[in-house]
Amino acid sequence: MSAPDVAWAIGRPTIGLAGALASRLKVYGKDRVPPTGGCVVASNHFSWLDPVVLGVASPRVVYYMAKMEAHRVPGFGAFIRAFGCFPVRRGESDREAVRTMRRIVADGHALGLFVEGTRQRSGVPGDVQPGAAMVALQESAPIVPVAIHGSQLWTPGSRQPVSIAWGEPMVLEGLPKGGKGYKEASVLLQAEIRRLWDWLVEIHELDRPDGVPPTAAPR
Repeated sequence: MSAPDVAWAIGRPTIGLAGALASRLKVYGKDRVPPTGGCVVASNHFSWLDPVVLGVASPRVVYYMAKMEAHRVPGFGAFIRAFGCFPVRRGESDREAVRTMRRIVADGHALGLFVEGTRQRSGVPGDVQPGAAMVALQESAPIVPVAIHGSQLWTPGSRQPVSIAWGEPMVLEGLPKGGKGYKEASVLLQAEIRRLWDWLVEIHELDRPDGVPPTAAPR
């Protein structure tokens, strides 16, 4: 068992459970996450709460990428690295981060990316950046789209409910391994995340009954 495996085994029933209870978390489509093999978990991003609730909603250990500034915070940086989180320099080309992303997937792990690149203050999912598509295409791995809703309104003590919907794995066969393919795959991914998020909005309006997230749109 690796160090991140140990950290997640301890963190899920403690930090993860606390986050799930505080956010009244409900998860849809969890069975769609591939149980083994390299994959890219691609999510929208509203709040600092998102990595916690997405982590507890995932049946697998998720290796997150986080901005370099977070890793430089005394104590906190070491804490998130214990869970397998690795740094990226935002706003510039970071070849080391790209190599790390590809290695994680090539080694059969689940790479976790908040694909807009930063938190969305508008309260709706934003434009998807090409990183997730690049890794998936280069490593011939599936992307698992996932949407988070409610965390944009959540604050400690608010009891605002948060929900997560997992989409079906996206296999990007036939797309070129280059800029054109990354762009096309990112457009497809953005549409899937938005479809899942729109579904969650409707589910929240109905007081979150049980249900199955929409299936992937045909390519």
